[in-house]
Amino acid sequence: MTSTSRSILITGCSTGIGYATALACRTAGWQVFASARQPEDVARLQGDGFAAVQLDLNDSASIQRALAWVLEQTGGGLDALFNNGGYGQPGAIEDVPREAWREQFEANVFGPVELTAAVLPIMRRQGHGRVLFNSSVLGYAALPLRGAYNASKFAIEGLVDTLRLELHGSGIDAVLIEPGPIIARFRANSLLALRKHVDTERGAHVSAYAQMQERLAKEGAAVKYTLPAEAVANVVLQAMECRTPRIRYPVTVPAKLFRVLNRLLPDRLLDRLKRSAG
Repeated sequence: MTSTSRSILITGCSTGIGYATALACRTAGWQVFASARQPEDVARLQGDGFAAVQLDLNDSASIQRALAWVLEQTGGGLDALFNNGGYGQPGAIEDVPREAWREQFEANVFGPVELTAAVLPIMRRQGHGRVLFNSSVLGYAALPLRGAYNASKFAIEGLVDTLRLELHGSGIDAVLIEPGPIIARFRANSLLALRKHVDTERGAHVSAYAQMQERLAKEGAAVKYTLPAEAVANVVLQAMECRTPRIRYPVTVPAKLFRVLNRLLPDRLLDRLKRSAG
């Protein structure tokens, strides 16, 4: 898939991986449509020279309006979609209320599914396309106190595995990007979600929440092997431009390591490692 006259819609471009990917794709010659949830972020993206549109993954009407606008700009086609938008809801399973679970799955699963389902008929008519999903190492290696986020990313992994089978022979590829720790606003947004939905001063996990809040509040690399968002952007570009993309692209040492450990270690030993990593 060459970049000449190719178009891509990227969700969640306000900061971090989405913004870095938009920059990388534009530099490589792609026609980039960068979306964000907040109008002020859309305005900032436009100020940076992007064709930007508001797209709220929690809102079906917003999804349909944004896609209709993109198709107006391209003449009805779209070559690639990067489902990057979303966030992480921290908290122990016993402490996260049902409302927070709904919000997590609306943003991380239901919105991307709806957008993808709307894009696929366009790609089928073209006879080609590439749909990438930003999953996570936590989509195959669950860590404690991240149950809602783990579950949403495990769902994405299963969804893309199914989609890949359903798209066989269509000329459309479904690809998983699986980052580990990345420098982005993800931690700051997770801290906001934790404080919004979880009473961190009560229950069985008070001391763990104190440590978690300290880590989420840190600027820069909070854990070892953290990479900048550009590392993911480069992998996304590679996955889009190669002739036959891989099914999964783990990014960072922890993401690659857990892929290997999942195959080699018994579950009880894996649990011990995950508890220490959490």
